[in-house]
Amino acid sequence: MLKEIFLAFIVSIDIYLASAACCNSGVRIPVSSAFIIDMFSAAVLFISLTLSDMLLCFTDPRIIHIIGTAVLIFIGSINIAKSLLRSIIRHIRENDGISLKMGELSIFLKLCLDDSAADIDSSKVLSTGEAAVLALAGSLDSAATGLSCGGSGISAVYASAAAFVSGAAAILLGSITGMKISSLHHDFSWAGGLLLIIFAAVSA
Repeated sequence: MLKEIFLAFIVSIDIYLASAACCNSGVRIPVSSAFIIDMFSAAVLFISLTLSDMLLCFTDPRIIHIIGTAVLIFIGSINIAKSLLRSIIRHIRENDGISLKMGELSIFLKLCLDDSAADIDSSKVLSTGEAAVLALAGSLDSAATGLSCGGSGISAVYASAAAFVSGAAAILLGSITGMKISSLHHDFSWAGGLLLIIFAAVSA
């Protein structure tokens, strides 16, 4: 059960950071929207874990594990690079006084740069549709993590249940601590990437 809890913790980090970013921008996340984000993350993890176990029937487990480990390291590295890019953009905005226009960027690219961009209509309330977009954009970590765990003995049911509980806690905690996290003037999305790399190394 320890692996399932650790896995759930990893996939909940992005949920926490997205919730904190919305809170800091004054965007409220209603219970219905929070449920969609949380359920989507848990469902993606469950599906990917189930698929990874099914693939073991047709493919050498070692190949699945090697590919999964490589994907985890790659996504972890991307998350760290994304965090660095966000920090650079924040520095430009706050210290150099340059306004960066993102109006013509796709919503998924906007979300890579700023989680609060999920509030597409600028209503300061995250609708269920906007919550679904945010959940979809952040589901890559859950999918890759689940697919990399084939043959590791991790229960899809227990892991997704743990992810649902930890995801709900992450949204609540992010809503409470969003302003405090922002006051530190650092982007912490690198933490999720680092944990993905550590998880890949431990599971190797």
